[in-house]
Amino acid sequence: MARYRPRIWSLVTSLSVPCAMVVLWARTLDAASPPNIVLIFADDLGYGDLGSYGHPSSTTPYLDQLAAGGLRFTDFYVPVSLCTPSRAALLTGRLPVRMGLYPGVLEPGSRGGLPLEEVTLPEVLAARGYLTGMAGKWHLGVGPEGAFLPPHQGFHRFLGIPYSHDQPPWLPGLEEHYVAFARDLMADAQRQGRPFFLYYASHHTHYPQFSGQSFAGSSGRGPFGDSLMELDAAVGALMTTLGDLGLLGETLVIFTADNGPETMRMSHGGCSGLLRCGKGTTFDGGVREPAVAFWPGHIAPGVTHELASSLDLLPTLAALAGAPLPNVTLDGVDLSPLLLGTGKSPRQTLFFYSAHPDETRGVFAVRRGQYKAHFFTQGSAHSDTTVDPACHAASPLTAHEPPLLFDLSEDPGENYDLLGCAARVAPEALQAVKQLELLKAQFDAAMTFSPSQMARGEDPALQICCRPGCSPWPSCCHCPEPHP
Repeated sequence: MARYRPRIWSLVTSLSVPCAMVVLWARTLDAASPPNIVLIFADDLGYGDLGSYGHPSSTTPYLDQLAAGGLRFTDFYVPVSLCTPSRAALLTGRLPVRMGLYPGVLEPGSRGGLPLEEVTLPEVLAARGYLTGMAGKWHLGVGPEGAFLPPHQGFHRFLGIPYSHDQPPWLPGLEEHYVAFARDLMADAQRQGRPFFLYYASHHTHYPQFSGQSFAGSSGRGPFGDSLMELDAAVGALMTTLGDLGLLGETLVIFTADNGPETMRMSHGGCSGLLRCGKGTTFDGGVREPAVAFWPGHIAPGVTHELASSLDLLPTLAALAGAPLPNVTLDGVDLSPLLLGTGKSPRQTLFFYSAHPDETRGVFAVRRGQYKAHFFTQGSAHSDTTVDPACHAASPLTAHEPPLLFDLSEDPGENYDLLGCAARVAPEALQAVKQLELLKAQFDAAMTFSPSQMARGEDPALQICCRPGCSPWPSCCHCPEPHP
C-alpha cells in the first residue's frame, strides 16, 4: 500500500472548540442527521505501542494526530484478552459468556459462532438507515454455508477473511484492498444520501506480521513496526478519503484494539508499556487498550481518565445515531455525555473473565474506580518471555484470599498489593476490597453462561478454501497472490 501524506490534518488538529459550542452541538445532535461511523479495530496491539501512548520509536503519525485532535482514553478496557470473545463483546455490547463464546477462540473449522439471535451493532445501525460494511478480520465463526459470516450479522458488505491470518488461508496485500473497499463504501453512501458504518478490523499487528513493499524494513522497529506503520498509513488513507468527500465534520472515528500484546513473540509481539503482562491474562497489559474518539466540532480534543469499555460502544453509537437499543441484557453503557462534553462516564465498574471462564469461579478480576482486585490469576503462553513469571503459562491458576488489590491511580503496573502486608493496610484499602468482594459475589450470582459455542466441536469441511477440492487439505488452501 502506498504512503499517504497528511493533507487534511492542518484543517483538523488546529480546531479550537469552545466548551459552550460543544454543549450546543450536543443538544442539537438529535435534530441533525446521524453521524457516519468509522470503527477501527487493531489486532494484538499493546497499550504502549503507539507514539501517542509513549512508545519512543513507533512510527504512527496519523494515529498520533488522530489522538491529538480527538479524545484519548487512558482507562479503556476490553472484557477478555483474546480475539474471538473481545470481538463479540465489541459488536454486541454483551459479555461473551452470555453468548457462549468461550473458552478460547473459534478455529477455522469450528461448528459454532456468534449466535444469529444476538443483535449486533451493524444490525442496530442498519435499522436506522445506515449502509454497513466490514473490512478485515471477522473471527466470529463461519458455520454451514457461511451462516455466521458478516452478511448474516448485519453487514451489507464484507471484504475480509473469517478468522485470524495465522489460521490459513490468508492473503498478502490485504490492507490495500481493505482501504479501497472502505473508500467505495463511503462514496456510495454519500451518493445514496445515507449515513455509513464502517467496521475496519485490521489484521495488524497480529503475529506473523506482514506489510506491503512500501513499509517492509522502513519502521526501524522490525516486522512489528512495519506492520504498525502500514496500519497507521491505512488510518491516514481513511481520513484522507473523509476529507476528500467533505465528511470529516459528519463522521465519528473510533480507534481501539481487541486485546494486549502477544509478548511471547518478544519484539515481534508488541508492547504493553508500563502495564503488567499481556494477551491471555486479566492483568491490565492484557485488557487495557489504547482508544481514541475523533469527531471535529462535536468531540473536544483532550485526554480522559474516565473508565470505558469496548462493551460501551454499541449503546453509545446507538444513542448518537438515534437508534433504539435491542431488547436484551446489555453490559455496556452510553458514553455519549462523556464524548460530547456534557457529563461524565456512567461506567463505575469493570468485570474481567479469564480466557477459559467457568461459572464456579466467575470473574477473575473487578475494577471499581481506582481499585482493581484479582480474585484469581493465571498466566498465559501468549504472555511468555516477559520478566514477570506471573505472566507465563507456567504460572498456574491461583485463587487469592484475600484478593490481590491494586490502586491503579498510583500503581498502573499492578506491582504493589495493598493487602500484602496486614500490618500496614490502609482503611481505604479495606473498604475498597469489601466493596469489590460484594460486587463480584452479586455479579457472579446474577450471571448465566450460555452453552459454549466452542464445545460444539469442529468440522474440517467448514473451513473456507480458495482452492476447493485441492490436496493436501487444508494446507493447500493458501490463496495465491492477487495480481494488480
